Amino acid sequence: MTKRAVIVGAGFGGLHAARVLANREIDVLLIDRNNYHTFTPLLYQVATCGLEASEIAHPVRPVFRGAGNISFLLAEVTSIDTAGQVITVRMSDGDDREREEQYDYLILAAGSVTNFFGNEQVKANSFELKSLDDSLALRNHILRLFERAVWTQDSDARQALTTVVVVGAGATGLETAGALYELYAKVFQREFAGLTPRIVLVEATDKVLAPYPEELRSAAREQLESLGVEVRLGAPVVEAASNYVVLKDGSKIGTHTLIWAAGVKASPLADMLGVKLERGGRVRIKPTTEVEGLERVYVVGDMAYLEDAHGQPYPMMIPVAKQQGVLAAENILRDLKGWQPHEFRYIDRGIMATIGRSRAVAYIFNRIKLRGYLAWIAWLTLHLIALLGFHNRLAVFLHWVWNYFTFDRSVRVILGDQPEKAPTMQVEA
Repeated sequence: MTKRAVIVGAGFGGLHAARVLANREIDVLLIDRNNYHTFTPLLYQVATCGLEASEIAHPVRPVFRGAGNISFLLAEVTSIDTAGQVITVRMSDGDDREREEQYDYLILAAGSVTNFFGNEQVKANSFELKSLDDSLALRNHILRLFERAVWTQDSDARQALTTVVVVGAGATGLETAGALYELYAKVFQREFAGLTPRIVLVEATDKVLAPYPEELRSAAREQLESLGVEVRLGAPVVEAASNYVVLKDGSKIGTHTLIWAAGVKASPLADMLGVKLERGGRVRIKPTTEVEGLERVYVVGDMAYLEDAHGQPYPMMIPVAKQQGVLAAENILRDLKGWQPHEFRYIDRGIMATIGRSRAVAYIFNRIKLRGYLAWIAWLTLHLIALLGFHNRLAVFLHWVWNYFTFDRSVRVILGDQPEKAPTMQVEA
């Protein structure tokens, strides 16, 4: 009888695992709550009017059109029975219908969610950037605030409407802050006369881009501040409301847009395994990516906790998820043949972050340090190559070329009703 593998999550880890198993002697069911794969590194560009949502998303089903052994199910996992080797799923469109899916092998690649560190004030009054819905909600919110600012006579209230506080000085925080300032300085100031936008990047620690060498950290901060972004280090948020935030040093910033990019934790799906979880809700795995204490259950990507040779957990980054997804699938194929599994060997090709037009830092293979224009070109090239689908690559490339030569952001249409995620605004006109 043909064995069956169930993969939960069509992100980078799950998608790469499914690709390895395509057209092999095993039935594969790929499950995700969305019918598309999202290229998450460019979510901030959707939020800042640089790209259309469809340009960084690709439908899952066409990816495996030629693989007869792979099927896709639009669903959410509601429970996992590792003893009975069965998961229970529910349709993710609001329908209450559930059904059970048997498996011989299970790969969990459900990624991560935003970590608010228990701060309910921040959670209720901030935006996150983990999904296309998040990006579109933030984009609509920003556009509405500027239109509202035109109607507002009080100068303090108007300033609060055009002030954004970005919390977290990792790559996402820097990229979002830089893109927002360029949107404001290059586009909005030509269209909303008299408004003075303000972008503040807040970080609880004393450095930006903590994993980078000091030279590149300094370069990143220098490039960000040269744009006009205010950088506040060692200043965690202690209070958040719909129209202001308060930092630990007592300073109060009037704003209706708080973007939280200060950390992530593993998907709550990890709780369903019934095993002890590590910091950040991550599941401890063997070097084979199999869960410790569970047979034929694999966890990859942001959900997985595996220490490197120095005793440090591998970072929650896309390259790690891709390589672990591939290894998990390969080890399933090896198990089918009765062979011993391989162990994870991370190939680290480096890290990079863009800060704006012709501004970036890159640490290629953790040896070559680039900053400015060369780093920016390297970032653009890598992200274009990594995008799924030729149409998406072409559309993103054309948008980037247009934005570069015209200083324009063409995606500035307010769509739909006020998003539920947006904090309630209390503004006196």
